[in-house]
Amino acid sequence: MTQLVWFKRDLRVHDHAPLAAAVATGEPVLPLYILEPDLWRQPEMARRHFAFLSECLGELDEALAQRGARLIVRVGEAVQVLCDLHAAYDLRAIHAHEETGLLWTFERDKAVRRWARRANIPCKEYRQNGVWRARFDRQGWAGRWEAMMRSKTHLAPVRIRAVDAVSDLIPEGGSLGMPEDLCPERQTGGRREAVLLLRSFLTNRGRFYRRAMASPVAGAAACSRISAHLAMGCLSMRETYQATLRAKARWQAVRDQDFAESIASFASRLHWRCHFMQKLEDEPEMEKLALHPAYEGLRRVGSDHEAIVTAWAQGRTGFPFVDACLRSLRATGWLNFRMRSMVMAFSSYHLWQDWRRPGQALARLFTDFEPGVHFPQVQMQSGVTGVNIARIYNPIKQSRDQDPEGAFIRRWVPEIGPLPDEFVHEPWTAPPALLAAKGIVLGETYALRLVDHETAARQARQSVYAVRAGEAFFEKARDIQRRHGSRKSGLPSIERPARPKPKAKPAQTEFDF
Repeated sequence: MTQLVWFKRDLRVHDHAPLAAAVATGEPVLPLYILEPDLWRQPEMARRHFAFLSECLGELDEALAQRGARLIVRVGEAVQVLCDLHAAYDLRAIHAHEETGLLWTFERDKAVRRWARRANIPCKEYRQNGVWRARFDRQGWAGRWEAMMRSKTHLAPVRIRAVDAVSDLIPEGGSLGMPEDLCPERQTGGRREAVLLLRSFLTNRGRFYRRAMASPVAGAAACSRISAHLAMGCLSMRETYQATLRAKARWQAVRDQDFAESIASFASRLHWRCHFMQKLEDEPEMEKLALHPAYEGLRRVGSDHEAIVTAWAQGRTGFPFVDACLRSLRATGWLNFRMRSMVMAFSSYHLWQDWRRPGQALARLFTDFEPGVHFPQVQMQSGVTGVNIARIYNPIKQSRDQDPEGAFIRRWVPEIGPLPDEFVHEPWTAPPALLAAKGIVLGETYALRLVDHETAARQARQSVYAVRAGEAFFEKARDIQRRHGSRKSGLPSIERPARPKPKAKPAQTEFDF
């Protein structure tokens, strides 16, 4: 009889409830990772994710080997893999964490549970990330989350009584049908790197977190950079949160209030990360459908949709700061949250493109792609939730605010690097003679603007708010608020007029990992 531990996006032996429960039975344990080719064919998945995963799997295998077991990797469809293992090892139970992921993985998990019931095998699923399954009432969610995050962590097992099983070779990404994906500055996967990053953030790098998080340059060092490790489960949310609280207490004890406040801001963003994951858990269709149905079809998908999305994703919009952000993202796999919001909003508002394809393109570029954060944010930044104001970033203001001397632009958009600071943010305003002297030909050496950003923003705002009319719209909005609104700080009242006051604050948080 064998206890099977199915690893998904929880690639660690520390604070791992399924592993702890399986080991506690005293029976042989089979640690399993199923590499599912169909998952890697989904439009959100990319080789940078696969490369990061492979590094995480390698370290997990090492950690298990130190405890007397090995990670068994099987390539194939989950139900068939489990069926084969049951025939060979007589599975007593399957232990796994609940996963808030793609609709594809949601359907996969339901198929596994159906098979397990037919096979009379208990399929025991354990909560992680403070996300509750099959519970739609948000009342008390923040308190439940806080209680779980402060509860005792599971110690890594000292010794695992292992099953002697053969592991499949991990294939190359290309053999799974994934196109080439150059990401030369991608983060390294695995728990060792995750622990080093968290430790350096809490003891040194995080000092200027609150100040630097908005900058794509300073934020790269001042943010924690553990988001990819949280997404793949090299660190548990609980151990991360508890380490954060301990660091905050240490800085408060030595009266370093600035550092303590930065760490407190980070702790709040860990909370908000799970708050957004809960949204997707409660409404998995958010991956495909607008949260408020009145916004379905608002942006017509035209014949030029793919070309526009491709130009945007490749950093060829003609707006230097937007292009720099997207080119940086392509090369590093990471971008700070404010700029993630800006590039998505730019696609949805200024370029007036439907949110789904750009959302998939960004998912492929983010090494730290976390579906539960990604899809609610993509919808929020596209103005299709029905309960958040339309936040339209001015790309020129953001450029001058976050990159006043143009250093970030010059690194990633060298075509216009020779321009002086006053024109590098808006090369179309430079005198023709200056452009010619610098060898810059707009439309040839650097892209022409795809739109006039001021006109596009004005039209987008009018279109988004024109939908907000009638009792039917607001009744649905109230239902969305009841279902998904935070009970800690709340969403703005939706009883107000459809058009917000000019200086209204957006009902969203900004979190950077």
